[in-house]
Amino acid sequence: MRAIRALFALTVVLVSVLGTVPAQAVSYDPITGTGSTWSQNALDQWRKNVASNYGMTVNYSGVGSSAGRRDFVAGNVDFAVSEIPFQTRPEDNSAPEVPSRGYAYMPIVAGGSSFMYNLKIGGVRVSNLRLSGAVITKIFTGVITKWNDPAIQTDNPGLAMPDKGIVPVVRSDGSGSTAQFTLWMSKQHPDLWSAFCAKAGRTSCGLTSQYPTYGNAKAQSGSSGVAGYVSQDYGEGAITYVEYSYALEAGFPVAKVLNAAGYYVEPTADSVAVALLQAQIKTDVPVTSPDYLTQILDGVYNNADARSYPLSSYSYMIVPTAVGGVFTEKKGLTLGAFANYMLCEGQQQAEALGYSPLPMNLVLAGFDQIKRVPGADVSGVDINKCNNPTFKPGDSPSSNQLAVTAAQPAECDKVGTSQCTTGTAGAPADTPTSGTGTGGAAAGGAGGTAAVDAAAAAAGPADAVAAVYDENGALVSGGPAGGAGSGLVGTAVASPFTLADTGWGVQQSIMLVAGILLIGAAVLPPVLWRRLKPLAAKVGLK
Repeated sequence: MRAIRALFALTVVLVSVLGTVPAQAVSYDPITGTGSTWSQNALDQWRKNVASNYGMTVNYSGVGSSAGRRDFVAGNVDFAVSEIPFQTRPEDNSAPEVPSRGYAYMPIVAGGSSFMYNLKIGGVRVSNLRLSGAVITKIFTGVITKWNDPAIQTDNPGLAMPDKGIVPVVRSDGSGSTAQFTLWMSKQHPDLWSAFCAKAGRTSCGLTSQYPTYGNAKAQSGSSGVAGYVSQDYGEGAITYVEYSYALEAGFPVAKVLNAAGYYVEPTADSVAVALLQAQIKTDVPVTSPDYLTQILDGVYNNADARSYPLSSYSYMIVPTAVGGVFTEKKGLTLGAFANYMLCEGQQQAEALGYSPLPMNLVLAGFDQIKRVPGADVSGVDINKCNNPTFKPGDSPSSNQLAVTAAQPAECDKVGTSQCTTGTAGAPADTPTSGTGTGGAAAGGAGGTAAVDAAAAAAGPADAVAAVYDENGALVSGGPAGGAGSGLVGTAVASPFTLADTGWGVQQSIMLVAGILLIGAAVLPPVLWRRLKPLAAKVGLK
């Protein structure tokens, strides 16, 4: 018994001592950033991970890309996140976005701008809608106003489209999502987009962060705001543009978009990875140039690979390359470590969150930017130690493992076919064909199952209908509204993603040691006593 008590006491002491060891060897100052809601779901998960594993505090508010860039210019934040660079000639005639301190663009995650919608046919929720680029542009410029428009019916021969008005939902705040979407329309359908801009009173309208108001369109703040509107009962007939992650989160489908190869494709991690193989990234300028790492997406829009999603892009973190404003060199240690985590380990969760992990060439370029952050520890910035799912040792920087293994689209996704029945994104079930065609199931899809509302409610998250919003997107009851200073009108219907933390930290090691000691305390004394009992008998011990 003495041996048992002694071993137990040792266990308690070791656990107590180990428990006082900090979770990290480095002390990190908190850092704060604002900006994009497009990439916020990924950022929020990564912030949670580094807080748990490294004791690192990273504050972030999704106030929109334009507001984030302005906060950086004013020196009020340590970093910003945006889908587009600083605008020296903002379309709203506001002051040029010219930071007084040095900065760099660092890619953080890729993804697809999707078209989340809420549509029913005969009481059955549609989850397999298909749309061509011209039709999408006409919907968001007021040319097509009904779901049974002949052009939409042509895209969807397997569905008997309803005689119901379309409610386009656009961003009310300056956003990178709007900028990416309007850039695509201006490049691919310039006549339609220019005519719409002129009608809306814009003298010129290429890329814009501020969507022109028009017709019966509803304007909502933030990605959660537009997704929240579409996902409510009053949102039936609505469609919005939003990062694919928000549709997954809300449990709603997205439209498959027709690509240059003649296939309707969903913005999955694989299809985004394939599309971005044709992206041109500015690396032919000095690393100190303001244009370094900015993206040119014309090749992505017209990628002839049947597996590609046309509206694919990536998001930037704008990092300081000089001390100034609220940013200090000590904060640079935190920012550098967080950036390194995002580019490597964090990318493991990108696909589950509705994004596509960055390929090696962008990770390498991102490493160059980390090295420019004052105070950053660059000793761990090593491509050979980077646990990123898009590459393995020996890969070329231009390769992408997701693109290598991506499957070809199903034949029922080819233009001119009846169309697949398989649901997309967060849709919990498939949609049977109800039009003139026979339909079919996409690769891996069950096909032919009606997605009635009761089934959707049963299959969705427990709180999928907890939040209720009014027609302006304001939260009435249920789930939480956007946090203070977030600039969000409401949140998407489902709860935010919560994925398991990655990595093995000190706390996990403490638990392992404690477990081993406790097992030893229970098992070793009886074994040792059996071996020592004869000797004890000889010396008169009992």
